[in-house]
Amino acid sequence: MNVQGIEEMTELNITVSPRLAEDAVFDQVVLAGDSFVREIERGQYIRIVDLEGNQAVDTLFYNAHNYTDRYSAQDTIRTQGNVYLTTGTRLMSTLRNTLLTIVADTCGRHDTLGGACSAESNMVRYDLDIRHMHACRQSFLKGAMNWASQTGHELNKFDLTANINFFMNVPVQPNGKLSFEDGVSDAGKYVELRAEMDTLIVISNCPQLNNPCNAYNPTPVRILIWDPETA
Repeated sequence: MNVQGIEEMTELNITVSPRLAEDAVFDQVVLAGDSFVREIERGQYIRIVDLEGNQAVDTLFYNAHNYTDRYSAQDTIRTQGNVYLTTGTRLMSTLRNTLLTIVADTCGRHDTLGGACSAESNMVRYDLDIRHMHACRQSFLKGAMNWASQTGHELNKFDLTANINFFMNVPVQPNGKLSFEDGVSDAGKYVELRAEMDTLIVISNCPQLNNPCNAYNPTPVRILIWDPETA
């Protein structure tokens, strides 16, 4: 299988959405470092807006009726034949279901290889002295615990698997290594997805201060949702 994304994919795939913000049925700003958890019904559209540019939005997706059926990076990459995510990408689950499809993208490229930062990975990658710094894994756990307390649907650290990093730029080098580079996003750029089944979304709006993907400056993002009849 020829997997794109090492040298040959240089152009960004830009697609604008026809949906208007004033028609959205849900609109919320998520601050840098905060978590966001919500169920999205089949047929709904969700847009994640990079308000100030180059913010990494670490995201997990689950079948809303079976959390063991969750986003699978390897199945998504294999299905698309591409290591980058953009318009037309189907986000596949561990049970080979299509959770969502990216239907619009004004950034043009998103990462699903770099994973989520944690206190442990920050120490290994950067410095032992930064162990105290907040990381995405903590935000994921906070969101999961809040969701479990509100709904009674258990979601814990064992459910935190491979994630998507929307707006994050992690090129794959010819030797197979990953390189964390300056972001390719900008203020107001967005990615929009259509839910192909009832889906739970869990976001950690990355607080990372140590790599250039968010210009060393974590910033808020905006979440909008449209019903099928208003989209």
